[in-house]
Amino acid sequence: MQQPLAYRMRPQNLDEIVGQAHLVGEGQIIRRMVLAKRLSSMILYGPPGTGKTSIASAIAGSTKYAFRMLNAATDTKKDLQIVAEEAKMSGTVILLLDEIHRLDKTKQDFLLPTLESGRIILIGATTENPYLSIQPAIRSRTQIFQVHPLTPEDIGVAVDRALADKKRGLGDYPVELTTEARDYLTSATNGDLRSALNALELATLSTPATDGKIQLTAAVMHQSLQQRALNGDADGDAHYDLISAFQKSIRGSDVDAALHYLARLIVIGDLPSILRRLLVIAYEDVGLANPQTANRTLTAIQAAERLGLPEGRIPLANAVIDLCLAPKSNTAISAIDAAIADVEAGKAGPIPADLKDAHYSGAKALGHGVGYKLPHNYPGGWVKQTYMPQNLAHTHYYEPKTTGKYEQALAQQLAKLRKLQQG
Repeated sequence: MQQPLAYRMRPQNLDEIVGQAHLVGEGQIIRRMVLAKRLSSMILYGPPGTGKTSIASAIAGSTKYAFRMLNAATDTKKDLQIVAEEAKMSGTVILLLDEIHRLDKTKQDFLLPTLESGRIILIGATTENPYLSIQPAIRSRTQIFQVHPLTPEDIGVAVDRALADKKRGLGDYPVELTTEARDYLTSATNGDLRSALNALELATLSTPATDGKIQLTAAVMHQSLQQRALNGDADGDAHYDLISAFQKSIRGSDVDAALHYLARLIVIGDLPSILRRLLVIAYEDVGLANPQTANRTLTAIQAAERLGLPEGRIPLANAVIDLCLAPKSNTAISAIDAAIADVEAGKAGPIPADLKDAHYSGAKALGHGVGYKLPHNYPGGWVKQTYMPQNLAHTHYYEPKTTGKYEQALAQQLAKLRKLQQG
């Protein structure tokens, strides 16, 4: 059975790698390591199809070391032992360990001594942030390099190479790739070279020749790719980048960008993240500038939950547009975060005596501390009284903004109360 095109076209040396010039370009760190024959174990992290396996394969090809591939999730400790034995017998082995963030403790404990001895040069690959997902013992023994999504130009280089290569690629096929088809293929995969090459191969093998030529048009490529590849892995960095872009676009009142990121989340079917993030945005970013927006957002969320996708996209779009164009105020989150920071910094002073619960102190006045003044018993429902711990007596956390009528009213009331308290 023939291997997929993306596998066959895997780089055999550093010069065949497309993209990632910050790692393998002239004078860059991985190329320097290979040229100096001073390889060290490393972790490569980034979206799928961006060259992590290619870099490992190219390093092995450039150094002539044996190259083995395992998966931390599915391969066993015994598989690691086989690689370790090979390294003992034949010298250094480069081990590509995919999904390294899923390496369990048993496998890790076996692997660590081999990394220390240098018999195995580990190249871990992951789509997750290694600083959060990989055990410190592994991180401390490896260099960590980020792999970036490929540009359309990078993917174009690889596509052209695959079409020309007669040994590993599609050079024996009479393919005519139109300019429109090439542009679509190189841009529609969003930096995922594996998807691009697999779609190219599918289009080539499934399209009958006409007048001795296999005509690959934009329509054919669209059918072969089906939809634009989206990096929406629910556990990967790309997912958090997408959610972050979604919220920041709404916060920045860019309704078109926000709808674009909403569309990407809808296409990958991530309804739970959309619903949770919209509710967060309603309170964090619009907040007191227009509290009714939060109520409307909650209604839209409930409607989307009941409808599901794709119909749920309609109330979601309503909510996104509403949130984008609403006035913005982050005063509530800023206030509570400032208060939490003080508490975590040890500024939680003694509670004033008249605010303490009196049930355990012998006082009988409705459970209030001795000296407590009940505001309801005073004109206007307010009486001057100390509520803050003494060490925070003049601290203010909430600072209103004049973002809308509601918060303007809050600002006026707050100014009045603070003036009374100081008087």
